[in-house]
Amino acid sequence: MTESVVHVIDDDEAMRDSLAFLLDTAGLTACTYDSAQAFLDALEAVAAGVIVTDIRMPGMTGLDLVRRLKTRGCAYPVIMITGHGDVPLAVEAMKAGVVDFLEKPFEEETLLAAIRSAQSPAAETTADPERERVRAVLDSLSPREHEVLDGVVEGKLNKVIAHELGISPRTVEVYRANVMSKTGARGLSELIRMVLLVRP
Repeated sequence: MTESVVHVIDDDEAMRDSLAFLLDTAGLTACTYDSAQAFLDALEAVAAGVIVTDIRMPGMTGLDLVRRLKTRGCAYPVIMITGHGDVPLAVEAMKAGVVDFLEKPFEEETLLAAIRSAQSPAAETTADPERERVRAVLDSLSPREHEVLDGVVEGKLNKVIAHELGISPRTVEVYRANVMSKTGARGLSELIRMVLLVRP
């Protein structure tokens, strides 16, 4: 795979230009597309690389794109950009094979780290020991921490989780912080990836 090529798909021109500039300054080559369909139309001619796509776009969504790529046998790693309300969709996308998702607004370095990780072929070889480690960590959570974790993975806001569990939003924040601390997850996408590793 040509590591330097990153395909940016977003219907927002300002976002495309911003990401292309960021990637250029990081020494990466960015190819931009204003829709998922535009990328698919060019697929036969594009250089292999990492795909960074918005999840919500007019016409074909980022999730639709992932499914189309799979049917066409395209195995390029996909990183999805999502708003908070799209977390359930992002979870579905990860189940469909997306390697990572980033919630807006995200730090520039977070995106670059996700791209570097997606370019690394070593990730698959560590899956089995990692699965056992994650299972042990999740088993160590308290029943209430599991309930909060389930709500987070479903994309629910803290206040919604609090209402459903009959506790305060502040208490949910405490449990959520405990879960992040115990699992060692550095962000929501990593936490969800860990859950999906043991609960596909």
